Amino acid sequence: MDTLLSDLPLDCLISVFSYLHDEDLIMASHVCKALHEAAETPWLWRKICLQRWGFCNIANFLSEIGKQSWKSYYMRRALLELRMKAGRSGGDYTCQSLRGHDGKIIGVVYLAGINAASEFWDQSSIICSASTDGTVRAWDVQKVTQLWSSPVQNPLCDIVADLQNNAVITVDSTGTVKAWEGSTGQEVASFSTGSPNNTLYACSINDKPVIAVGSSNGSLHTLKSPSLSKLSSHVVFDSFRVNVILSSPDKKWILTATKDSSDFCPKVFFSPSLYSCPEGEAPDSVSLPELFSESCAAVFVPSHPSRVALIHSSHVSQGKRLSIFDISMKKTRYEEEPLAQLVESFELEQWSARTSILLQARDSNTLVLAAGNQLSVYSLKGVLMHRMVDHTQPITSLCMDIFRVVTASRDLSLRVLTWNYDSQKGLSLESQYTLLGGSHTMSRGFTFVAFDYISIVGSVEAVNGKDVLKAYTFNT
Repeated sequence: MDTLLSDLPLDCLISVFSYLHDEDLIMASHVCKALHEAAETPWLWRKICLQRWGFCNIANFLSEIGKQSWKSYYMRRALLELRMKAGRSGGDYTCQSLRGHDGKIIGVVYLAGINAASEFWDQSSIICSASTDGTVRAWDVQKVTQLWSSPVQNPLCDIVADLQNNAVITVDSTGTVKAWEGSTGQEVASFSTGSPNNTLYACSINDKPVIAVGSSNGSLHTLKSPSLSKLSSHVVFDSFRVNVILSSPDKKWILTATKDSSDFCPKVFFSPSLYSCPEGEAPDSVSLPELFSESCAAVFVPSHPSRVALIHSSHVSQGKRLSIFDISMKKTRYEEEPLAQLVESFELEQWSARTSILLQARDSNTLVLAAGNQLSVYSLKGVLMHRMVDHTQPITSLCMDIFRVVTASRDLSLRVLTWNYDSQKGLSLESQYTLLGGSHTMSRGFTFVAFDYISIVGSVEAVNGKDVLKAYTFNT
């Protein structure tokens, strides 16, 4: 049979090999010179890449593939995904500690993360961390080195990244917002909100990067990034902190909420009106019904332009309720006005009203909830699709993409799970492995977790008050 195949013209061999899988092509390439030449055809390996990773925008890395063969790209990426799924210590990943902060780490963001469409074997993951020690620091995760540290200032309270401008933005305990140049750590700009306890959110309005700042006096400020020049300032919740800010996938809506009072319901602003509305005038907005006040978690559904899910206290029971709204502009005879339409609402009977819940959305029909030490997967119709208990103590942080879910817990572990799809049961999560964060005698558990395509970084709360970053880098 091998002899018969080797006698075929090259174009015929390529046509036959187009039906083979990667393992078959590799085996065929070792048979003889003719089969090797056919099995190494770039078109075949490009086809296999597109079949396996068709959800990616191949155009994003066509220029990078030019530096490597399609086969090389496929082999390295497939091996990386295998290692990310297996998670064998010492073989699939390395764990290093990033030390330098003298206080509590209040946030970690990727400034230069590696995604699936990157030439990931030649790049580094850059993260920034902010701390109550008054410094923001940048780290090269792969090289395990600190790139820069800002001068000491007041204790920091929040941090976000402006990836478009390679900048990181922080706010301190006095309400001073600062922008830092990502490559050098030089201060770029400063803005004072005039109040402490602010919340930052990086978004886009009219395709321009914007920093939304929620203040403790109930105001929402929008600032150009990274210049931090003020675009608008509006009172949302009088005298109560704006501590929830989210932007819709279509960039047209910004949701705000307060967790500090049951007298105010969440409010959704039409983003362009925030940008253009003069101070003192009310931008276009819609308040979600009073029935759904006391929101504790919210998320926009990623594959829907303006659908938002909120978890709030239930007036029917003593527990929690999840409600889903579609936000749109309603046309009247003379103008347009925002409209919030209730799509679904169901009880979450598992948890009491005081339970803290983390909420994420994977796609148009899948929500992931973390409460206590439980992780649950719900459909947008309220069907409990999957529930698991991997941690022995409460989950403190949750991040996810279409491949993985990573949870951080007070039990000093990170749990890595992968998505499975069953035509009958739908999506579910499968626990893969645990990443440990050190000794309980020295630490109080993980507080934050973030990841890109080749690394996972968690913040560990230290007993001595000097928090440490744990960086897990997967070998490529």
